[in-house]
Amino acid sequence: MLSRFFLDRPVFAWVIAIMIMVLGGLAIYHLPISQYPNIAPPTIRISAFYPGGSAETVENSVTQIIEQKLTGLDDMIYFSATSDSAGSCNIELTFAPGTDPDLAWAKVQNKLQLAMASLPEMVQRMGITVRKATRNYLLIANLVSEDGRLENIDLRDYAQSNLEKVLARVPGVGEVDVFGSQYAMRIWLNPDKLTAYQLTVEDVIRAVRAYNVEVSAGQFGGAPAVPGQRLNVSIVVQNLLQKPDEFGNIPILVQSDGAIVRVRDVARVELGTDSYTTNIKFNGMPSAGLAVRLEPGANALDTADRVKKRLAELSQYFPPGVKVVYS
Repeated sequence: MLSRFFLDRPVFAWVIAIMIMVLGGLAIYHLPISQYPNIAPPTIRISAFYPGGSAETVENSVTQIIEQKLTGLDDMIYFSATSDSAGSCNIELTFAPGTDPDLAWAKVQNKLQLAMASLPEMVQRMGITVRKATRNYLLIANLVSEDGRLENIDLRDYAQSNLEKVLARVPGVGEVDVFGSQYAMRIWLNPDKLTAYQLTVEDVIRAVRAYNVEVSAGQFGGAPAVPGQRLNVSIVVQNLLQKPDEFGNIPILVQSDGAIVRVRDVARVELGTDSYTTNIKFNGMPSAGLAVRLEPGANALDTADRVKKRLAELSQYFPPGVKVVYS
């Protein structure tokens, strides 16, 4: 019998057992990651923004309309939605484990198109994003201004302009959230002056939209050209406004006597940010946070290492006095 053979030869049995243990230990480092099942179910996240809307307004005019169209999705387990006073709408749809995230993302996109026509014009203009990402954050990186030369607004704008899209392209990253918003031109209207000039908020909005545009005026020497014509120059008649003084000079109304009412006559114009609801400090120093969500099916440890390595590469281009810390 086989058992009697090994009982009579205990040293040989020990040698075989040790070899099996050694080979099993070595095999652990060569097992493909695909052998491990995906425990976390795929999640699709919809984000929309309604400037100036209260939580109730966002809920009634954006969130509920989108929710009504998200019916009949295959393999969807449940979804949750939040609407806040900053005008943000976030909807997270959770699908059954094993669902193809790309297919689920495409189906959500198709359902969302059915709701677009019923959403407010401002929400459509701001755009709605649909992303594949897990529910929880993988890690949070903070840009800190150690010398205090940069404020929170400066750090947030730098993070969104230079880091957000770069980190979103790192393999395994599903989504990158920046806590806060970028630079924005703020026009603070004075109600008393608007009343004195018999103007409304819509009058100011129409004037800003009419003048803050980049017009394509054609070319000099474009084809078909006169024989011998070698000069070809694009004509730029107006660029997008960039400075507060340029916005302040926008004319709103020309009165019968030729007097011009400009934006600066009824408002205060300054460079600020879209939202002032977020203010992050790190040990009392100005800071901006970037939160990274994992892509469904990606390896968390490998993705975190890639993100940290990419930020280390980008740190040489940071403004003076800025460093990155993790939490």
